[in-house]
Amino acid sequence: MRAKIAVDAMGGDHAPSAIVEGAVLAARRGIGIALVGPPDRLRHELERHAADRLPIDCIAAADAIAMDESPLAALRRKPGASVKVAAEAVAGGAAQALFSAGHTGATFLAAHSVLGVVPGIDRPALAVTVPTRAGRAVLLDAGATVDPRPEHLVQFGVMGASYARVDLGIASPRVGLLSIGEEPGKGNDLIREAHAGLARAPVTFIGNLEARDLFSGRADVVVCDGFTGNIALKVGEGLVDAVDEMLRAELRSTAAARLGAWLARRAFRAFHRRVDYAEYGGAPLLGIRAVVVVAHGHSSARAAESGIVMAARLADERVVERLRDALPATA
Repeated sequence: MRAKIAVDAMGGDHAPSAIVEGAVLAARRGIGIALVGPPDRLRHELERHAADRLPIDCIAAADAIAMDESPLAALRRKPGASVKVAAEAVAGGAAQALFSAGHTGATFLAAHSVLGVVPGIDRPALAVTVPTRAGRAVLLDAGATVDPRPEHLVQFGVMGASYARVDLGIASPRVGLLSIGEEPGKGNDLIREAHAGLARAPVTFIGNLEARDLFSGRADVVVCDGFTGNIALKVGEGLVDAVDEMLRAELRSTAAARLGAWLARRAFRAFHRRVDYAEYGGAPLLGIRAVVVVAHGHSSARAAESGIVMAARLADERVVERLRDALPATA
């Protein structure tokens, strides 16, 4: 039996239509779904996809949190918000994992308050898997904690290394700290103190990384604060989109270019899959006691499907429990 996923159907720029469609696609792959949101709207969306025989339940939630709301104030004002009700469904055993493409801060706060954190971890972190020249790497934090203390960055490094071992199968992950220079003294006070802490931590710390090394494969785990990580991630996404559009324009410019593009179409498709965030679907919120996958606010139905599939896989493989057991006692 695959894990059942509580899906925040009202979270995301294209909710509920894209999220419900993504949930339907995941359900057709055998994943149990608990859609959380206003029942009438959910039933209307499900009717559009002839989903009556799929393993999909609905859990009522009257409210949703908009992207421009203050997460703490919104959760206090809206105790029946869909993301909180979804977290409560996981806490109560009605589902085994949570997926949301909604407000990252609200998802973080709902998961933190309802599900709690793993012992020894003070701040959870979003761990995004990014493609590199050598394969894959984990970037954390990608937006959960924008103002961490040095000890939090050390914990991110320990969690990231454990996650890379447990989920990516990297036996001895190399951990790097994102900074403005490779020398230990470079960066602000946060980075310099975190550097000293990571050098003492039970990880294979390779020192500072510059932003140009993020996709180089030099490190298997890249540590930074959530503000920097979120910007770095979105710059990378924007660059991929821009390069894709410019390359398409060049390949359509002449007959010879069009012929070359046709001959290399398989390579182009493989490259696009490798760098397309919709293929990954989301990022696990490491440090929470249950699987929580946070997706891009712009998630399409395909991205939502990928994120829900990721949540089911992480839950089925008991990654939270394995990660907790893999964390050193000093984490």
